[in-house]
Order: sequence, then structure tokens, then C-alpha cells
Amino acid sequence: MIYVSDKAKEKVKHLMQEAAVENAGYFLRVSVVGGGCSGLSYKLDFDNEQKPMDQVFEDNGVKVVTDLKSFLYLVNTTLDFSDGLNGKGFYFSNPNATRTCGCGESFAV
Repeated sequence: MIYVSDKAKEKVKHLMQEAAVENAGYFLRVSVVGGGCSGLSYKLDFDNEQKPMDQVFEDNGVKVVTDLKSFLYLVNTTLDFSDGLNGKGFYFSNPNATRTCGCGESFAV
């Protein structure tokens, strides 16, 4: 399962409205790609095409889809959002990460 906090839900819904994709069958695609200072980085996109091996979840009213390979890194991860002074944006609370970089945008397992 991939979880979505209340703050992340609000921001995702707001961004979907701004992009005019809220009611067009789009969902939040979360993936893990190589790169970043710790080796792996998170990627967020809006998408409307599911692939055969995609893992599909719905939490807190947000449909989240990830490919099977990325899901192995994302099990029990929570997507959150911060608008505080120490950083603004989406971030992941990933119990599978053994270390993260200072900016919080990459991780290692």
C-alpha cells in the first residue's frame, strides 16, 4: 500500500484542478528512478493510462498507481506535503529507505 496524508491529498487535488485533469480519468503515478545523490529518486506525474503490471491503490480519496518495480521500493510509504519554512513540496516517508540525501529527494535501500 502507498498512503496519502491529508495535506498531500489537498495539494494533489489542487494541482489536478489547475491542470484541468481532475475529472478526466487521471491519477497520480508514483515511480522510482535511478539518480539523485543517494542513488534513487522519486517521480510524480499525472497519468491516465494504466499498464498491465501496474499496482493500483486508493488512499484518502487519491488514486495512486505505480509500476511493479517501483512498488518494491515503495511498500508502506506515505506521500506527504510540507509548506513550511524548511522546505516546500511533496516528500515521502519511506520505511524501506536506509538513507536519504539532505534535500530529501533521493534515497537508498
